[in-house]
Amino acid sequence: MHQAVIAATGLYTPPHSLSNTELVTTFNAYVERFNAANAQAIAAGEVAALTPSSVEFIEKASGIKSRFVMNKSGLVDPDVMRPDLPERTNEEISILAEMAVEAAKQAIERWGKDVSQIGAVICAASNMQRAYPAMAIEVQQALGIEGFAFDMNVACSSATFGIKTAADFVASGSARAVLMVNPEICSGHLNFRDRDSHFIFGDVATAVIVEREEDATDGWEILGTRLKTQFSNNIRNNFGFLNRAAPEGIGASDKLFVQEGRKVFREVVPMVAEMIVQHAADLGLDPTALTRLWLHQANSNMNEMIGKRVLGREPAPGENVIILDEYANTSSAGSIIAFHKANDDFASGDTGLICSFGAGYSAGTVFVRKR
Repeated sequence: MHQAVIAATGLYTPPHSLSNTELVTTFNAYVERFNAANAQAIAAGEVAALTPSSVEFIEKASGIKSRFVMNKSGLVDPDVMRPDLPERTNEEISILAEMAVEAAKQAIERWGKDVSQIGAVICAASNMQRAYPAMAIEVQQALGIEGFAFDMNVACSSATFGIKTAADFVASGSARAVLMVNPEICSGHLNFRDRDSHFIFGDVATAVIVEREEDATDGWEILGTRLKTQFSNNIRNNFGFLNRAAPEGIGASDKLFVQEGRKVFREVVPMVAEMIVQHAADLGLDPTALTRLWLHQANSNMNEMIGKRVLGREPAPGENVIILDEYANTSSAGSIIAFHKANDDFASGDTGLICSFGAGYSAGTVFVRKR
């Protein structure tokens, strides 16, 4: 068995930033038009009037201030309110694979080694562009990597599930090094006409290289990984190929992202905090002594509460990394963005936790120590 380390990470940030103010302006223009067009039905009690959104509401509910998106023009047009991403031909690289390749190139450059040493590619993400061929194989081809590749989807927990899978491949000898990518165009599955969720998501791609410790010149020793799933309908997206086989209109409202936010908060926070503390104990680690937490970036209030429960106190500035104010929720990529952006100050021997959680429910913990 071989010890696995996280050797390098990469980040691709889309070119367009979309502020809460821009998002609210578009949403409220839509609300005004809807309410005006349905004034008589609203007055008669036949249709519920829509409530405007506000910057204050968004920031209080989530901590999000802006997000990056692959297309902005469609999101600021009240007549469109969805990303405008033209379909590409089969001969062109798909947009999600292209994003993943950009993040991977940065990780490979930081790694400083040739791709010939990578034996597998995993594309772990929530929002898969298609059923097949696998995006991971497309990324593999674009980068000139030999070996094998496959896609996996565990919603917002995909990256930690991907890291564990990569670490297991390295440990067993299936590959000396594994590239794991997380491309997410979350704006594509978001209902921008829903006040409770129109602000939640952004687009991004991240990449992680996991390799054998004996081959690594730097990086992070993976001390332990743990995964957990528990079925819940409180976060759901029913869009899929079987939609075309169903009578038109049935279930149309749930073909995009839907969630019961309060239930998710109430059920996920204790589940994740307990999982982290128990996993740390099983590894002989003191969770209150962790140098840093890189948690899934879904909601700042959730992260603050999990941080308090794990550390046993109010986290000091920088201990519990928050990047969702700038990136919003980027599903599988969120914890990796946090790790990528906030680990340069670690000294050898410092420990931290990469943790993700989300639909399923699913959760993954990856404890790491700076080499």
